[in-house]
Amino acid sequence: MVPFLFISPWIIGFLAFTLGPLLFSLFISFFDWPVVGEATFVGLDNYKTMFTEDPLFWKSLWVTVKFAALFVPLNIITALVLAILLNQNVKGHSFFRTFFYLPSVISGVALAMIWAWVYNGEYGILNYVLSLIGVQGPDWLNNTSWALLAMVIASLWGQGTMMLIFLAGLKGIPKELYEAASIDGAKKLHQFFKITLPLLTPTILFNLITTIITAFQQLTLALLLTGGGPLNSTYFYAMYVYENAFKYFKMGYSSANAWFMFLIVLGLSMLVFKSSAAWVYYEGEVKNK
Repeated sequence: MVPFLFISPWIIGFLAFTLGPLLFSLFISFFDWPVVGEATFVGLDNYKTMFTEDPLFWKSLWVTVKFAALFVPLNIITALVLAILLNQNVKGHSFFRTFFYLPSVISGVALAMIWAWVYNGEYGILNYVLSLIGVQGPDWLNNTSWALLAMVIASLWGQGTMMLIFLAGLKGIPKELYEAASIDGAKKLHQFFKITLPLLTPTILFNLITTIITAFQQLTLALLLTGGGPLNSTYFYAMYVYENAFKYFKMGYSSANAWFMFLIVLGLSMLVFKSSAAWVYYEGEVKNK
């Protein structure tokens, strides 16, 4: 019992603040519960309403899918490129590692305030820079054509953690492989696609899963920068869940929304894991072809 006694604070916290609320949300998803009133059992009505009667459900889901389609590959590519640059043995590399990681520890509210200033259509720094080269920038956050892209770019700002994970993966690749490839006459680009990328695939798998989860949970920036506008062009699914719970006080309906998002993320994660056998390489692994 001694080991369990030492880990009991974590166990109690997990049961009280993670597993408990998770199971309770599943339970109340079958109820009409306005928080301040009495809960009424409605069975699957919350799910039926969500799929057949609520246009905001499909709108928010489609916005989130578009966001994820842009954010996931861009986030992974950006983090990988930065990790490769920071893996070079140049003077001051420790400073640059810290410099690129710092934005990821900034609070979401502070980050939103920074990007609100950057994207401002009248005095924003982004439009000012564009004006120097003769380009008239749009009102980024109030333009339906640009608002979602603006959210993607702002979200890329916090990829420092993923960058460090890629950097750790790069450090784990034996240098002897590159030396042998150089002796055989392989160029840097060839080495990247034949050595670096295959040996990084386990790291890419991990980052891909976590990025998909992050994309579907996006809330803070949209809530503070656009409020879901303009014309619901940045109305993410997480905001839809949040507003149903804390704006309209439909806690049971919001729980049903949240569980559907959980199933989507679970399904995508399982699909990625299922496909990993075809593209993830583990050092020392031998495959029969």
